[in-house]
Parts: sequence; C-alpha cells; structure tokens
Amino acid sequence: QVQLVESGGGLVQAGGSLRLSCVAAGLTFSNLRMGWFRQDPGKEREFVAAISRGGVSTFYADSVKGRFTISRHSDKNTLYLQMDKLKPEDTAVYYCAAKATPLDNYVSSSSEYDHWGQGTQVTVSS
Repeated sequence: QVQLVESGGGLVQAGGSLRLSCVAAGLTFSNLRMGWFRQDPGKEREFVAAISRGGVSTFYADSVKGRFTISRHSDKNTLYLQMDKLKPEDTAVYYCAAKATPLDNYVSSSSEYDHWGQGTQVTVSS
C-alpha cells in the first residue's frame, strides 16, 4: 500500500522558515517523480515545486522561486521542501505528490501524479 506522510507544518511569522518532509512507503523511492502542491480553502490546488526521479531537475512556481527549495534523500525515502522568507500568502495546506515513472523529468500538473499525502498546514502570520 502506497503511503505519503507529510510533516513539518506549523505557525510562523512572516520572514521565517519551515522545512516540510514527506516520507514515502510502499513504492521504490528512486522510481518516483515527486512534487509539492498547496491549497487554501475555497481555492484550487496550486503547484509549488517538482523534482525528477534522480533529483537533478527541479522546477518552481514563480510565486516561490528563490525562496523555496525542493530536494530528496533516497536513503531516507524522503522528499523535502525548505521554505524561507515566508509570506502570509504562503498560508495553505501543503501536499506531497508522487508518481512512479521511468521518465527522469518533472511535471507541474496535478493530474500527472497518482499518489497524495494527507497534507500539512502552514500558517504565516503578518
């Protein structure tokens, strides 16, 4: 059974930092294309960042570029999202997503991912 479990969310002041983690189980981690999305109540799910299977290629939404860093640690089966210089508009539930694929690329469309975590709340106060 595939499981993605996020952690690391919380309440932080504007300008602060958080690091989100997503542990993957039930799949071969090195076969997974992975990404982070976020969703605010009443809004559509929004792409944040993506990383290829090998971790060499990354891609970011314009709104987070230069502030967020996506990375992966194969030995720990874990995906990370380092979030710096946080803004109130970054407040949302953050979701980890994954898809097993032979392709070593990244994608930003949520429809390209098969597996999702339960989400972790990030709240940035002004």
